[in-house]
Amino acid sequence: MVGSVAQRWRLLSGQYNWKKLLNPLDKDLRPYIIHYGEMAQATYDTFNSDKESKYAGSSRYSRKNLFAMVGLTLGHPYRYTCTKYVYAMSRVGVPESFIFKSSSKEAWCQQSNWMGYVAVATDKAKVALGRRDILVAWRGTVQELEWVKDFDFPLTSAAKILGKEGNPQVHRGWLSIYTSDDPHTRFNKVSAREQVLTEVKRLVEQFKNEEISITITGHSLGAALGTLNAADIMANVLNKRLDMSKKPCPVTAFLFASPHVGDFQFRNVVQSMKNLHFLRVKNVPDIVPYYPMFGYTDVGEELVIDTRKSNFLKSPGNFTTWHNLETYLHGIAGTQGPQRAFHLDVKRDIALVNKSIDGLKEEYMVPASWWCEKNKGMVQQNDGSWKLEDHQNDDSEEVDY
Repeated sequence: MVGSVAQRWRLLSGQYNWKKLLNPLDKDLRPYIIHYGEMAQATYDTFNSDKESKYAGSSRYSRKNLFAMVGLTLGHPYRYTCTKYVYAMSRVGVPESFIFKSSSKEAWCQQSNWMGYVAVATDKAKVALGRRDILVAWRGTVQELEWVKDFDFPLTSAAKILGKEGNPQVHRGWLSIYTSDDPHTRFNKVSAREQVLTEVKRLVEQFKNEEISITITGHSLGAALGTLNAADIMANVLNKRLDMSKKPCPVTAFLFASPHVGDFQFRNVVQSMKNLHFLRVKNVPDIVPYYPMFGYTDVGEELVIDTRKSNFLKSPGNFTTWHNLETYLHGIAGTQGPQRAFHLDVKRDIALVNKSIDGLKEEYMVPASWWCEKNKGMVQQNDGSWKLEDHQNDDSEEVDY
């Protein structure tokens, strides 16, 4: 598979918008999509949502150790180096549940949340992938329905990121999270947008003499932010090398459980951009990809899965299991299209489904919600006492604006 990816990566990244690759799902594309889904899952696995922690709202793990700590080194075909952590806030009626405020008097931060990262493929991964991949991963909401309840905002102009051509409009809440800044904060003196664009531009210049791709990934809210980010990169030509003899590199967004982001004008503008490709994965029973319903539309191509067909999962499931990213990745591993039965074509451990939910049938004997910090971060000291140490702060608190 790895050798095939190196040869076919442009097709797998949407050169022809995945024509004839989605139904049935191409044998190389299936693990390729899962790979990018796992990179999005990493944003959940490192996020500290324990409000008793001094570091609530941050990444538990440092950039250097991120992928090892979330299980993306052992047995993983593609290695990346994390180069930048991204923080976000919102100025538009952001709910208390979005900003993870710590109960500690010495809180890490009360204004911003860790929202994702930028990474780049290692030399070895470059060979396997066929190019140097620059990756941006966006985190979704930790409490699935909080944004449905609290971010019900109208459409607003996308001119800030796309210009005024065609008057594209996007969801005001998503745009606010992407573009808000506050000079008085520690982590959002510049917006999440500026943090990502600056780092992508730097990496494109660093690897200007190589074959490059830019890939965006995210789940739920992270997919919405990823949509804005991918369109923004293209609109501002950040995929273009300073060496005019080299072609602009392709920008691809692999989006999971994405809500609607913009109106028909937004779709028309972004789908007219050459070298920009969107693939949205939608689980049939998941309600999030249908929200908001009025005045919005989808962008890009769609891969439809239905995890209710899986013999491994409890039936019929519920909103939490249908929307969960690990459930999505399980569905991609086994989907055979709308007319065929579910069958796992990728050797992917089913235990991953139960990382944060109770989705697997009892017969598989996998504990529910098993992914957690050992002892919730409590570490015994030399004198026998216990102390909360649930954060690696060697470089994850680094701010380099």
